[in-house]
Amino acid sequence: MQLGINLGYWGAGMDADNLTVAKEADKLGYAVCWAAEAYGSDAATVLSWVAAQTERIDVGSAIFQIPARQPAMTAMTAATLDSLSGGRFRLGLGVSGPQVSEGWYGVKFDKPLARTREYVEIVRKAMTRERLSYEGAHWTLPLPDGPGKPLKLTVHPQREHIPLYIAAIGPKNLEQTGEIADGALLIFPAAEHLEETAIRHLRAGRERAGLTMDGFDVVPTVPLAVGKDADVDALADMFRPYTALYVGGMGSRKQNFYNQLACRMGYEKEAAEIQDKYLSGDKEGAAAAVPRSLIDSTTLLGSVDRIADRMRAYAEAGVTTLTLSPAGFSLEDRLASLRAGTEALERAGLA
Repeated sequence: MQLGINLGYWGAGMDADNLTVAKEADKLGYAVCWAAEAYGSDAATVLSWVAAQTERIDVGSAIFQIPARQPAMTAMTAATLDSLSGGRFRLGLGVSGPQVSEGWYGVKFDKPLARTREYVEIVRKAMTRERLSYEGAHWTLPLPDGPGKPLKLTVHPQREHIPLYIAAIGPKNLEQTGEIADGALLIFPAAEHLEETAIRHLRAGRERAGLTMDGFDVVPTVPLAVGKDADVDALADMFRPYTALYVGGMGSRKQNFYNQLACRMGYEKEAAEIQDKYLSGDKEGAAAAVPRSLIDSTTLLGSVDRIADRMRAYAEAGVTTLTLSPAGFSLEDRLASLRAGTEALERAGLA
């Protein structure tokens, strides 16, 4: 199992620190550095900056939002980043959510599975550098009865095949991801529930495509807080607002993928309470309602030995790249967490 690092969203007052974290991860042998985007910093610019100042670590989008870019633009960006980084780019895609898609991009959040499938097909076709033509329900290239003509990408990617990942949560999305992608980006992954909530759906998609899980990259992002085992409760409290935001406030009451995931892990009652409080404006109450067991099962908390045990459980569950999101109020804390991550991987016998 390899390790990755997730820088999250840029522009939160930690820009210089994030670059230092990326450089340290590069030196420590982390496999990939991911950057995210929502409605602030874009991931492509961040990744180009990180790639220019690192040597070996891959850079990946987690994610490029599908409603933000036409698929041909995504192919151009992926090819450019792969070329400039010397073949170190990983393309992660996702549909985002209805609030961002419709509120920020003005793109209707409908038929996300069909749109994702067409998007991936166009991106892959464009990156082969063959002339681009496509007829689908959501995209037609070139437009009919006009001056457009099939064009081909002029940029040469460093590699013939750029790894393509999809951020997936729901069973149908996971199954499609297994069928059409090279890897899956997961969030709130509990090792004990991973087979039930994700792996079996990914496997079904692979089988539908005549493939196995061999070579398919299962990549959950897991928050990390290092400390004494006696302080695990206090460490878990650090992630209460984060968990409450996703389970309670991300999306609408009717359409919150993270709330649905918590329900599939057996937290139906708690997920409903968290959402009720969060949407009513009681964010502190929502955070307090998050069960400690939910946080503990979806994070890495405590001593290096305890973290190593959890890493071993993730590897046994089928994780191939474990992406860490180190917590800490200082740069020194985050760098120490990075080093603890590599130490834990070694103690787990997974390095």
